[in-house]
Amino acid sequence: MTPVTRKVRVKVPATSANLGSGFDTVGLALDYHDELEFTLSADPVNTAAQVMIEGEGEDTLPRDETHLVVSTFRRACQTFGLGRVGFILQAHNNIPQARGMGSSAEAIVAGIAAAAAFAQDDDLNRDAVFELAAAIEGHPDNVAPAVYGGLTMSWDMETAEGVGSVPIPGGEPMHNGFHTINYRVADDLTAAVFVPDYELSTEKARQALPTEIPFKDAVHNVSRVSLLPAAMNPAMLASGSRQNANALLFAATQDRLHQPYRAELIPGMYDVFKAARRAGAAGATLSGAGPCLIAYVLERRHAEEAVGKAMLEAFREHDVEARILTLDLDTHGAQILK
Repeated sequence: MTPVTRKVRVKVPATSANLGSGFDTVGLALDYHDELEFTLSADPVNTAAQVMIEGEGEDTLPRDETHLVVSTFRRACQTFGLGRVGFILQAHNNIPQARGMGSSAEAIVAGIAAAAAFAQDDDLNRDAVFELAAAIEGHPDNVAPAVYGGLTMSWDMETAEGVGSVPIPGGEPMHNGFHTINYRVADDLTAAVFVPDYELSTEKARQALPTEIPFKDAVHNVSRVSLLPAAMNPAMLASGSRQNANALLFAATQDRLHQPYRAELIPGMYDVFKAARRAGAAGATLSGAGPCLIAYVLERRHAEEAVGKAMLEAFREHDVEARILTLDLDTHGAQILK
């Protein structure tokens, strides 16, 4: 297949996974983006990748075929029938690396979205991008909001034994594999993201988790995660008082499955949660596997002036330095820029 264009620009948001109660299933897109430009080589003999990086990771990320964007782009090109092409990748990175803000998911989604844009001159096929991204990542909680924006809840149909072969009256059964559903989020909901000055690998964070959990803890999380779509819905926030909305979002983000076990990897985590709540945040959680922490605030000015300051001061008591990002939520997901 011949590419339909010679240059593609992709914009992909940062994400926060889990949101406390939604371990490995829930994700939220944040209005903080990486932008990448792919330019195909005019020489058909040249099939090499040239990588230029500006911003986060410019001193640490590889600049060859092992770069995650490059390897994902290669795989997606094969999937979409493009074959091997030479190209220049110019990456303008804002998303912190290995901090729990979805930098790996962003790289995977960016590579796939770019390949899709080279393959067809139509609107981005988000479902196709998600399907391949989830297969590569293995966990859809970060890639889903990076593709679709907003709040997403994802699942693996293969975990429901036998469902794939059961007919559904009046329709086709869901195919095995990853699926996601996208929910609206309130415009006035703001994220105060605490970005510490150290990294934490997802592998190390997963090693802290137990192999079994108490039954009551599983029930606790099921009851809380079911509240998240309502707690972040614009109608809920508009219909009730701020106090009630805060209380619902606080309840929805409570967790017993992963945060208690990862707390020892992040000094002062629960003190920061308490400080954010005292300063007016609706709730606070680990962002992904951490070490970033995220507080959910129903008024941006309050997030900037009170919550962020309180989080910083709480962490400094544990000799941890960081920066605060005050972010709106992203409702667009991955975009092909014209």
